[in-house]
Amino acid sequence: MVAIRHDLHAHPELAFEEHRTTKVVRDRLNALGWELTRCPTDTGAVAVLKGGLAGKRVMVRADIDALPVLEERALSYASVNEGVMHACGHDVHTAALLGVAEVLSKRQTDLAGEYTLLFQPAEEGGGGARAMIEGGVLDEHPVDFVIGAHVTSLAPVGLVGTRPGILMSDARALVVDILGKGGHGAMASADGNVVLAVSELAPRLGEIVTGLNYEGTNCACSAGVIHAGSANNVVPRNAQLKGTLRTFTPEQRTEALERLARVLEEIEAKFSVRCTLELGEATPAVNNNPAVAQRVLESASRQVGAANVLSFPPASPSDDVSEFLNRIPGCYMFVGGAMADGSSGMHHSPDFSIDDASCRVIAGVLAECAVDLAQG
Repeated sequence: MVAIRHDLHAHPELAFEEHRTTKVVRDRLNALGWELTRCPTDTGAVAVLKGGLAGKRVMVRADIDALPVLEERALSYASVNEGVMHACGHDVHTAALLGVAEVLSKRQTDLAGEYTLLFQPAEEGGGGARAMIEGGVLDEHPVDFVIGAHVTSLAPVGLVGTRPGILMSDARALVVDILGKGGHGAMASADGNVVLAVSELAPRLGEIVTGLNYEGTNCACSAGVIHAGSANNVVPRNAQLKGTLRTFTPEQRTEALERLARVLEEIEAKFSVRCTLELGEATPAVNNNPAVAQRVLESASRQVGAANVLSFPPASPSDDVSEFLNRIPGCYMFVGGAMADGSSGMHHSPDFSIDDASCRVIAGVLAECAVDLAQG
């Protein structure tokens, strides 16, 4: 698993471009004797293994894509694709699920049920889960349960956490286009100045979720991209801000969008500009089935010990595994992967790093949970 993880980390690929990764995955599954079936997306993989005994059908999912981030760490297996990096641990997820594939294939005749491994492309804002579902993956592979795990740099290796109900937030892409009159940089003023307008909007996004939280976890709203201008002596006519709104309930989302509308009205009045809001891609909240979550907690305890299994609070990041969980009873979990020296860095950052030992923990926990659920 570690060798595969290092190879994937050195060759990261963006959403729906994971062709090399897909070949690595499919070649390994073939070598292990899994039945590769039709994958509804050009990248990714779906494989099936039938146990020797009757039982339930379990799907285990991992995401395979990387992020447009320039890696800063001088690792021996650092990214060779400039500007692309596994900055969220999907290389770990992929390698660990291939570890699950090996464990299960060696015990096929003794296993109950049927196992479907799903290697999903384009989790990072590409809508990969929805694309696979709309392509018929659940119609062709009806299952009783779905599980998955996400490594986290915020917890030590060996720690496993999940919870019944909402585990991760709903995420909505926001695009705000600002139109002003533009003009000469030598005669710039606040009136019609889209640069000043967008500069005020970005830091005010946080206020639209002030006081909105779910069981102690705050909602979030932030900017990720700002575009304005083409020359240093020209006040542009247009500016654009792209960001993300993260909430946990429909009521919170409605309240936040109403607040955002009021902020945009204030900016329009202050700078004599026009603001247009467009809601982009949406990722539903990760909502664990309570009964399955309880079984996952029990199974994980057998792998890592009860003292290392916790009920986690809700997390503000999102994950499109929610598309599967909205259709199939299941559970998503976090597994610790922090470097022992505390140098892991934050997810999506250029200095992000994960301890290789987390591969074994994720694979062990997912295999244990899958086998337990398959037994009915």
